[in-house]
Amino acid sequence: MRHFLDFEKPIAELEGKIEELRRTTDAGGIDVAEEVGRLREKAQALLRSTYAKLTPWQKTLVARHPDRPHASAYIAALVEEFTPLAGDRAFADDAAVIGGMGRFRGRAVMVLGTEKGNDTESRVRHNFGMSRPEGYRKARRLIELAGRFGLPILSFVDTAGAFPGIEAEARGQAEAIARSIEACLEAPVPFVATIIGEGGSGGAIALAAADRILMLEHAVYSVISPEGCASILWRDAAHAAQAAEALKLTAEDLRRLNLVDAVVPEPLGGAHRDPATTIAAVGRQIAELLAPLLALDGATLRARRREKFLEMGRSGVV
Repeated sequence: MRHFLDFEKPIAELEGKIEELRRTTDAGGIDVAEEVGRLREKAQALLRSTYAKLTPWQKTLVARHPDRPHASAYIAALVEEFTPLAGDRAFADDAAVIGGMGRFRGRAVMVLGTEKGNDTESRVRHNFGMSRPEGYRKARRLIELAGRFGLPILSFVDTAGAFPGIEAEARGQAEAIARSIEACLEAPVPFVATIIGEGGSGGAIALAAADRILMLEHAVYSVISPEGCASILWRDAAHAAQAAEALKLTAEDLRRLNLVDAVVPEPLGGAHRDPATTIAAVGRQIAELLAPLLALDGATLRARRREKFLEMGRSGVV
């Protein structure tokens, strides 16, 4: 069953009518093909006009859509012979961060991702994509392993942020995130990160301080969630839509500010309506951006990556 967001209610009503008419035809009723076709064209036109003028808050809702493809779906479709690696070699394994080795278009790579899960059971198991310190320590371990074996790194980021629980803070959450960012910046291999849904706070950048950063058209990337920002500035999460506008968290905003390198278009209505097409488009864009990086040595990659992020600060956009 398709999930519709609040602003999609008119679309949902039309698609509901289409489904009712189709059931009438299937049950041996009158031929309603012409009416179905007319309603389908109307639904497509409404979908197109709605998604052409999404507000930042509406884009945030699309980025959080429960049917949106998650990191595991990208890895399954784009990475062959994937072998998952677990644990931080210090405390435990964190299922919110998945990673391992595989082959991307025939080339051996290291893959990382923040995984939200697809149903209640898997979402609880993956902690809704919110990593604890051991997840970032696992990411750091795999990034360093990729450096030792000369494996390019691909990451798929989709997290509301790092887990804010007391036990995570007690185990060194801030340091774990900082060390993961450090490992990203120091990696002597090509690194391409893709923001596939939510890119929330340091929990996202811990896996995205890369040579090239891709962002899906309806993904969001921000220092804080709109609700968190509204709670701080207005003492009321009800101002989330206003906060989303001010945060400049959309792919369009971030590309204009040169904080991401490329925006991958999504199918009409969002990635959740056609996951296979979305994932294939991301794969093509990753391959295009990865190719020139493969010709560079480790020292050059590190120097350019460092300069990339320093320039963001010099330009005054962060």
